[in-house]
This record gives sequence, structure tokens and C-alpha cells, in this order.
Amino acid sequence: MRIVTVNVNGIRAAARKGMGQWLEQSAPQVLLLQEVRADSEIAAGLLPGYEAHVLPCRIKGRAGVAVAVREGSGVQVAQVRDGVARPGTLEPDVDSGRWLEADLVLPAGQQLTVVSAYIHSGEVGTPKMEQKYAHLELVDERMSQLFERAAAGGPQALMAGDLNVVRSEKDIKNWKPNHNKTAGVLDEEIAHLEGWFSQGWVDVQRQLTGPDAQGPYTWWSQRGKAFDNNTGWRIDYQVATPALAGQAQDFSIGRAPSYAERWSDHAPLEVSYDLES
Repeated sequence: MRIVTVNVNGIRAAARKGMGQWLEQSAPQVLLLQEVRADSEIAAGLLPGYEAHVLPCRIKGRAGVAVAVREGSGVQVAQVRDGVARPGTLEPDVDSGRWLEADLVLPAGQQLTVVSAYIHSGEVGTPKMEQKYAHLELVDERMSQLFERAAAGGPQALMAGDLNVVRSEKDIKNWKPNHNKTAGVLDEEIAHLEGWFSQGWVDVQRQLTGPDAQGPYTWWSQRGKAFDNNTGWRIDYQVATPALAGQAQDFSIGRAPSYAERWSDHAPLEVSYDLES
């Protein structure tokens, strides 16, 4: 089974730039999208051949996530849940459209929970940074719940998406000028991710590349020659419970051949899982 996660940077713009051709060629069984920035009807209409579940942001033009399964693949969506707010509370508007869970039933009958996640980008020295940390604290709690459920014999889980945080100097071309100066490269942010991995969650791409590989990256700034010079960041992840991570066979990053052929500032991250083993 092939699972792809990608930040589309606005699904309508991505569709105009060639996302549809990519999707037709790639045709993953499960597709996780972030920064959709469109309502459910519009977004679903741009994903032909897929059963799409879309969670828009309550702030128009921002965020938005989706989980889509390919029709005829044998994968069924049993239930969806949104957000990471604590019971009895409503998430703030800025957190809306950032976390969508779907319980899937696979062709052989196994159950799998997938999450499309879009963590705040943040901005040092502004309220946006505090919003990011507050959201990450709630994500930490939900990650623990999903992990404990899987460890107790429940469905395995995959949280994937644009996390807007690198883990180390191996995940960003320009580490030194950004470390502890730029959002996404702050030790306090990194500690949240490392907390998940300390619990037992697995960074699937890093598992497959090995700990010493530089990148490969999934995001490049639209400014200057970042894409041409491969001055990138690895901020898109597939984070799996251990049993699921053990079934990961290989991965690919769909980096466009040229700047002009990009349909997003992110590249799709695809992982193949042997879910029959």
C-alpha cells in the first residue's frame, strides 16, 4: 500500500499547476493533504477518483487538511475525527483545519488510523509562536493516546503531514544560520517531536535513509534559488507506530524536475508499506 502526504499550498492553485496529472500518475491508495485552503466541496471536486474527507479551517483561506482514499482500492473509511482539543473544549480558530483522523479498513480486514496534520509554522517573537507551542502540547497528548491504543492491541497509526519543524542539522541545508533563530529550527520545537520518538513513534523516512543521510528535503522556499540549489528543509513526515514502521518498504520524494514544473513549494512524500506481512 502506498501512502502519500503533501502540502499542496492551496489545492486550487496546485490543480492549475499540474497536481491532477501527478495524482493520475502516482495514484496512491491513501492521500493525506495539508494547506488545502478550500471548502470541502471544492477540494473534493479536485480529487477525482478519490473519496475525500476534507476539514477546512474556520479562518477562510488558511490551513485545511484532507484524507482521501482511492476508489476501487479496497480501502474503506470507517470513521473520521477532527482536532486535538481536550474533551469539552473548542479548539481556537487558528488550530482548526490542522488535524484530521480517519479509521481505515484495509482490503485484508486490518484497521489503520491515519492522521493528516498541519502544524503551525510559527514566527519567533510573535503570538504565532505561542499558538504553535499551545497546539503542539495538545498534539503531544493525542500522540500519546494513539500510541497507547496501538500498544494495547488497537489499530496501528500513522500521523503524517507538514510538521513545520526539522529534527537536526540533517534535515535542513542551512542549519547554523537558522538554529534557535528561525521558527521550525528551535530546540523547544524539536523537543516536542523528539518526545514522540522517545515514546516509540518512528520517523519512517529517517528509518529508511539511516541516521546519517542529509535530507532528502521536502520543502524549498519560493524565494531566490533555493529550489535550484537544493537549499531545502525536511519538514514533511510520516510518523508511524512501531509495528507499522516495520512494514515500511521504501520511500520517494516527488521533487519536480525544475522550478517551473512545481505545483507546490512542498514535494510529495510517498512510503510503501507491506501491510500483508
